[in-house]
Amino acid sequence: MLQRTEGIVLRTIPFGEADLIVTYITPDFGLLKVFAKSPRKVKSRFGSSLEPLTHSKIAFWGKENTDLPRLTQSDIMHSFHSIRDNLNYFLKVSEIIELTLCFIPERDVNRKVYSLLLNILQAIENNSSESSHTCSLIANHYKIKFLEFVGFAPKLDACGRCGKNGYCFYISHGSILCEDCAKGVDSPIRLSPSVLKLYNDLLTWDTAKIKRIKPTDMLLSELSDIMNLHIKYILDKPLKSETFFHSLTQQF
Repeated sequence: MLQRTEGIVLRTIPFGEADLIVTYITPDFGLLKVFAKSPRKVKSRFGSSLEPLTHSKIAFWGKENTDLPRLTQSDIMHSFHSIRDNLNYFLKVSEIIELTLCFIPERDVNRKVYSLLLNILQAIENNSSESSHTCSLIANHYKIKFLEFVGFAPKLDACGRCGKNGYCFYISHGSILCEDCAKGVDSPIRLSPSVLKLYNDLLTWDTAKIKRIKPTDMLLSELSDIMNLHIKYILDKPLKSETFFHSLTQQF
């Protein structure tokens, strides 16, 4: 059965001497793994269409619900090569990709996540001439919106038990807790009103508008640390790309 859709390449894994297993995120099939025959050969008909981040129209063949259908066509719609050519931006996008792969089950269709990722890649590419601060803002926007779409967003607007206002975030609960509800709970992270507002702005604003937000480096770093701790607790491990990016920046 031949099926068609569009997709963004998230990951490729070598298979044998010349083949690849390619993971796409698609609007119609969610995370989709396909088998690509001989794309690593010099004269491959797939060309550069299987490079990470490439947005393509694809066709694949296989029985319904087969685990690994065969890729038969891949036509580039947009390559996002400028992101791959910028190490700092590519590392931040790698963090986004890893987050997506960790939280979304295969074949679980989520059109909101697909559209969000496509919009984020376009925003990063359009702002590639600006500072890494802007890229970090966009990446945090993706983390927050993505976690909301998949049901794992931290609750930072009020106490997760009674709804009262508060500023103490408890990692083990993924939520702010008021003083009464937090009795006997582990130590909290106290959040500033500014970081709560930044979180709410990034949660509610459209991707096209977030460039208007001008947080300080310290405020953005505070929010990023909170999100990374929240993700680490849910996954029971840090994101490999986030750890690598942090270790790299420490060297310079």
